Amino acid sequence: MLRDFFFLSVNSMKKRKLRSWLTLLGIFIGIAAVVSLISMGEGLRTAITGQFASLSSDTLTFTNAETGFGPPGSTAIKKITDHDIKLIESVNNVKIVIPRLIRVAKIEYNKIIDFRYVANLPEDKEKIDFIYTNMNIKIEEGRLLGINDRGKVVLGNDFTTTDKFNKKIRVGSRIKIQGKEFEVVGILKKASTFTINSVVIMLDSDMREILNIPKDEHDIVAIRVNSKDNVEKVSLDIKDKIRKDRKEKIGEEDFNVQTPLQALQSVNTILDIVNIVVIGIAAISLIIGGIGIANTMYTSVLERTNEIGIMKAVGAKNSDILTLFVIESGIFGLIGGFAGSLFGVLMSYSASSSANSFFGENIFSFQISWPLIFAAIIFSFLIGVFAGLIPSYRASKLKPVDALRA
Repeated sequence: MLRDFFFLSVNSMKKRKLRSWLTLLGIFIGIAAVVSLISMGEGLRTAITGQFASLSSDTLTFTNAETGFGPPGSTAIKKITDHDIKLIESVNNVKIVIPRLIRVAKIEYNKIIDFRYVANLPEDKEKIDFIYTNMNIKIEEGRLLGINDRGKVVLGNDFTTTDKFNKKIRVGSRIKIQGKEFEVVGILKKASTFTINSVVIMLDSDMREILNIPKDEHDIVAIRVNSKDNVEKVSLDIKDKIRKDRKEKIGEEDFNVQTPLQALQSVNTILDIVNIVVIGIAAISLIIGGIGIANTMYTSVLERTNEIGIMKAVGAKNSDILTLFVIESGIFGLIGGFAGSLFGVLMSYSASSSANSFFGENIFSFQISWPLIFAAIIFSFLIGVFAGLIPSYRASKLKPVDALRA
C-alpha cells in the first residue's frame, strides 16, 4: 500500500513540475546553507586549531590594553616599558622574555608608496631562533635575518604577488622604509595569517632608528616558560606581580597575559556563535520552504478534489487520503534535503580547496560530517511532513459527494 502511495505522490509531482521545483527550492537553499556553512565553519575551526597547535605550548603573550583592531600591542594606549620587562623576568619559571615591536611604516619601491606592518627581531640568536620557531616562519627565497643584518629586511609573501608597486620585488631588491634604504635578503613562505604575509621584518635597532622609538618602549612581550606544566602558574604569577606594581584591582587590569589555550578557547567561542547565527539564518529559509510546501499542498488538494472524491467512492479511507498527501509533502522535504546536502558538501569542498590553493598548503581541512548530513535530511523530511499535515488532514475530511461535485 505504501509503495502505491509513493508512486502516486511522485506522479503527482511530475504533473506539476514547475510548481514542484519552486517548492523544493526553499528547502534546498536552507539545507545547502546549513550544511555548507557549518562544514566550512568546522574546517575553519580545524585550521585555526592547527595553527595554535603549531605554537609552543610553553609560551605566554603579555600586552597592555588595546584601543582598536590590529596586531597585538600595535594599538595599546600605554606601551610596555623596561620596568615591566624586569618584573616579568623576575617571575619564577620564566625562561626567556622577548620584547617585540609591531608598527605601521611607509614603504617605498619603484617610486610608489604603501603602508605595511613592520615587526622587529631582537639582536640575540637564541631569541631570534625562538621567534622563528614560535611563529612558524619559513623562508621561500633567500634567507632569514641574522643578528648582524643591519640595513636588511625580510618580506612577507604578499610583496611578491602584489601589483601595487608595478614592479616585482625580489631577493636583492632595495626598498625604502620611512625614507631609509634597505636590502631585501629573503621572502617568507605564504602563511595562513595576513599579518605575516604582508609584514616587513627588520632588526630591533633599525626599526627603532627609522621610527624614532625609545629603547625602553615595547608593544608586546613573548614569554617562554621552562615547562608547559608551569604555564598557568606563571601566567597567574605575572598578573599578580604586574597588578601589584601598577596598584590595580582584580578585574580592572590594563594588561593581559594570554596562553595559547586561552586564545584557542576564545576563537572556538567566536566560531560557536557564528555557527548559531548561521543556523538561525538557515532556519528562516527552512521555515519559508515549509510554508512553500504547505501552500503547494493546499493548492494540490484544491486541484485534486475530484480525484479525492473518486478514491473515496471506490473505498479509500480518510487515513489513506491523509497518508497519501503526507507522503507527498514528505517527499518534497526529503528531495530538497538530499539535494541541498549534496550541494552544501560541494560548496564546502570548493571553499576549502580554494583556501588551500590560496595559502599554498593543506590547512583548511574538508571532512564530510555524515551525522550532519543525515540530520539535515531527516530534519528537512520532517519539515515537509509537518508542513503538509494540515492540508492532508483537510483532504482526508472531504466528503465523497462534495468532492465529486467540485
